[in-house]
Amino acid sequence: MSDSLQRAYKAACPGCGAAVEFRSLASTHAVCGFCQSTIVRDGDSLSRIGKISEVFDDYSPLQILSQGKFNSVGFTVVGRLQYKYRDGSWSEWLCALDDGSTASLSEDNGSFVWTKAASTQRTLPKPQQWVLGNTTAINGRAYSVASIQEVALMSAQGELPKLPPVGTSFTVVELRSAQGEVISIDYSTEPPSLSSGTSVVLENLQLTGLRDLANKTGQGGKEVKGRHFNCPNCGSAVSVKLETSKSITCGSCNSLIDVSQGIGGGLAHAIQDEPVRPLISIGSVGTLQGKSWQIVGFQHRMGQEVGDDESFGWSEYLLYNAKAGFQFLVDAEDGWSLVKPTTGAPEVKTSRLVTYQGSSFTQQYAYKAETNYVAGEFYWRVERGQQTYNEDYASGKLVLSREQSAGSSGKEVTWSIGSKLEASTVVNAFKLKGQEAKFDRADVAPLSSGDASSLGVVGWIVVLVVIFIIFSMMSRCSRDCDPQRENCSSSYRSSGGSYGGYSSGGGHK
Repeated sequence: MSDSLQRAYKAACPGCGAAVEFRSLASTHAVCGFCQSTIVRDGDSLSRIGKISEVFDDYSPLQILSQGKFNSVGFTVVGRLQYKYRDGSWSEWLCALDDGSTASLSEDNGSFVWTKAASTQRTLPKPQQWVLGNTTAINGRAYSVASIQEVALMSAQGELPKLPPVGTSFTVVELRSAQGEVISIDYSTEPPSLSSGTSVVLENLQLTGLRDLANKTGQGGKEVKGRHFNCPNCGSAVSVKLETSKSITCGSCNSLIDVSQGIGGGLAHAIQDEPVRPLISIGSVGTLQGKSWQIVGFQHRMGQEVGDDESFGWSEYLLYNAKAGFQFLVDAEDGWSLVKPTTGAPEVKTSRLVTYQGSSFTQQYAYKAETNYVAGEFYWRVERGQQTYNEDYASGKLVLSREQSAGSSGKEVTWSIGSKLEASTVVNAFKLKGQEAKFDRADVAPLSSGDASSLGVVGWIVVLVVIFIIFSMMSRCSRDCDPQRENCSSSYRSSGGSYGGYSSGGGHK
């Protein structure tokens, strides 16, 4: 243990008598690990102010007393706060640094941001005055308003510098910069408190004392037993394998079931009659970019450009790796791509040009998107009919996607970045040799490779009639297509596609 932590204060819990230790001078509260009593420290005395729920086990590799280094300064994890919002949850791991300061390691579904308390001289707007997507300045730096959410403290563990009322909602606004910085504004206090952070990779923190996940299953690092219940539509057994799942589909009747509020009582569900089937089976494991990924979820989505009657479709496979978190394998008309959410927000230059990480991206498409079929498990609450506004950008083989969602309890803009993949790469990654034709996304070949003059007048008349009939059918199909009732074919669109990659939810950090 470091020198700064040898001056820890220890006393008996007022609730059960178990030893409660304060390792950081900044900690004013603690949660007893035995009886879950919430304890306030006043000098050398402790008082009990109630009990708090046990932490929701999301199988994070971190735990209390894990140690590491950030910028060559050692730290020890001493506490944890778990927050929830409508579509998901995240944790704030509280760290005591060897130099006497404190920091937080924010964890959201495999993504981590190192944050410290910050301040500003400007008067911050009221929560309702923020406008999603607008640019603002904090301490001379430009930030984009990325998220406005109503959140609540769900549970806590260990030492805490503060303790918001459990279950009481308050607003958290997040700002992101083109340099990958994150500003969080917490409106649970008056005036609101600020924290500033940047994305980190666990492997770079030289962590020790992590949880032993060796006995957990495969890529997800989750226990085999899971949670079980009967499908509210057909009664078949449904097993929830990922502890963080908020939505799941029944393997027997394909009903989409909301498990965000637990699995007791009547579960909200939606019947899915469409015969959609993913090309790659859920549960499949493949190696992409040097990492092993397991497919845990699949969704089919429909899009429609503003002012265009035609619809197009694409598929998104949710991939999971225990150390790298979640990514998306996207199957669109113009090819395959592997994308992940960004921590920062690109800098908008013009209405069609943005820059990110030294590259300029040009807008390719802007469209409304809607989810019309779901299978597997998701860490956010997925609903049929969920709608977002999307913009796709490209820079060579790099792809960038902006997705904006809005709901009654929160608003969010998420950016995803990735790169295009050859179909053969996907086939080889998931060991699907012999099925190459299903994955090929090459452009349709010209009508004829012969000399146009050889068609003759009659030939051209026939071609024009055929084209007229095809366009008539396309127009009728795209007008009549209802994604709520049927699978609208993406073949009705002659251009474009979607890079997809982050469908509204879990974008807090």
